[in-house]
Amino acid sequence: MKKTQYLKELSLSAATVRKGLANKKADVEKIQSWLCLQERQHRGIGTMTGIDGDYGPATEVAVKNYQKFLGLPADGIVTPPLFSKLCLNIKSSFETASRKANLRETISEVAHHHLKGFPFELVIKQQTNCGPWVRSYMGGNEGSNWLWCMGFVQAILDQATSLHGKNFTDMMPVSYSCDTVGSHGIQKNVLIRNEKLRINSGLAKKGDVLLVRKSQSDWIHTAIIVDIIGDTFITIEGNTNNDGSSNGDGVYKRVRNFRKSPLDVFSIENWAK
Repeated sequence: MKKTQYLKELSLSAATVRKGLANKKADVEKIQSWLCLQERQHRGIGTMTGIDGDYGPATEVAVKNYQKFLGLPADGIVTPPLFSKLCLNIKSSFETASRKANLRETISEVAHHHLKGFPFELVIKQQTNCGPWVRSYMGGNEGSNWLWCMGFVQAILDQATSLHGKNFTDMMPVSYSCDTVGSHGIQKNVLIRNEKLRINSGLAKKGDVLLVRKSQSDWIHTAIIVDIIGDTFITIEGNTNNDGSSNGDGVYKRVRNFRKSPLDVFSIENWAK
């Protein structure tokens, strides 16, 4: 697997992090980030706090609230076992999905596995597109300019193809650009245009990559197709929201109508056999 940045999100440099110690700012920011992500998943546990690298009273209370949520003694001290619980979702998403009978089914399985991990971005220092999930999908990059929908899609393809002993780079180049992947699809004759899909929706299959088209050579968003029902693609996609934005806040399962929207498909048929 090529996308291994997530491993850097699973540990701290210090054995113990708590208020009053000379903590490393990066360690504290990791803890604060995961506390905020826990609140996104478990509303009301009281762990949302500022991400500033300072282990002050607010962070200590947030840690204690998380410990109470887990039924642990609330001492406000972050140890390796506690941090492992904080970041368990990302470890599970990248490591525990299982290989299915064929590559298409495995891609769908991996995408659903990530969806269950509640991947969301965070706003850090007034920058969107930040946090451990974004860094994991984007090779350590983050910030408002780093739209991560393609990073998510390629992470899914990377993980799924690895389970089958293959490399996703045989399909497409490593890139965070929808335009790069779309253009590559044209060059390799594997990009199915929306006009053809409206005539024959059977050309698209589970595991293919959806590309939202702005013009004939410009694509602005991407997703994994996990099902086709009637005139719609069921997708799992990153960096989106309820409006289908290409710069949203998380990973969602969506329904997109290919008869009403210009949706092209990058077919993986040549590699799924």
